[in-house]
Amino acid sequence: MTDPALAHKTDFGRMYSRSTSELPSVPSITTVISQAPTDLGGWFSHMAATAMAQDHRLAEAAGNPAKLRALAKEASSAAERYRDAAALRGDRVHSYCEQVSLRALGRPHRMAEAREALKANGEEAFAARFDEWWELYAVEPIEPEITVWNTELGYAGTMDLVARIGGRLCLIDFKTKGTDRNGQVKAMDEKVVMQLVAGMKAQESLVDAAAGSWEPWAYGDDPVLLGVAIGETEVRPMRANPEVLRYHWYKFCALRRVWDLQLQVADAGRALLPVGPPVAAVRTVEPAAS
Repeated sequence: MTDPALAHKTDFGRMYSRSTSELPSVPSITTVISQAPTDLGGWFSHMAATAMAQDHRLAEAAGNPAKLRALAKEASSAAERYRDAAALRGDRVHSYCEQVSLRALGRPHRMAEAREALKANGEEAFAARFDEWWELYAVEPIEPEITVWNTELGYAGTMDLVARIGGRLCLIDFKTKGTDRNGQVKAMDEKVVMQLVAGMKAQESLVDAAAGSWEPWAYGDDPVLLGVAIGETEVRPMRANPEVLRYHWYKFCALRRVWDLQLQVADAGRALLPVGPPVAAVRTVEPAAS
């Protein structure tokens, strides 16, 4: 995940402000989408069991309850460690993609440094596959990492890239993905469609974060919405089906309302209150015989 100038981590998820001198006031697109329930219990259990089974200390700990408990405790956080490592890898890949766009636009960039960061972590293959896709699809960048705002519904977010491909205007969201056992990049979650349609429905885009200046959103008129999965073996672009966009937009609007309700619930006070016995029942209790 990138770190836009106006994005803030809060107790209510990631939120955006109108300028660097203002407090955050609306949730991010990803925070809204996260209101949808996701059952990761099976994945967490699988990651913990796999970490335990692959731990070289397991044989030594067999028959020693204290050591087994220590290994189990460490294995229980395997999913969080994997998630955090994947997030850092995603940041590095996204940074490289942004720098490629900036270079193509003739703007100051740190492409060499971004690629070196990937190489230092054994991730240079992501950059190589991205470069191949960029050339094959003849991507013409217009604006990378552009922050957008919708006042009517109340949300903001940052689009990875606005570009032209094959003469068509495209809104693009990059997803860094692992590789499956067949050597193919893993499939993207369909929630990317909600993310893209929310970006398309923006009303403004950021001009200057410090000044808090915005302009009308210029790229929401029937763009192609692309989710681009970037892996070590391939890059797989997927287009959001135009026939289903309205339903994903309706769902996003409903989840935005859920976020509001969550705030109201948090501010409403205690949900459960203690209850004593009825007064009449207390009066009828006779003292015990001495």
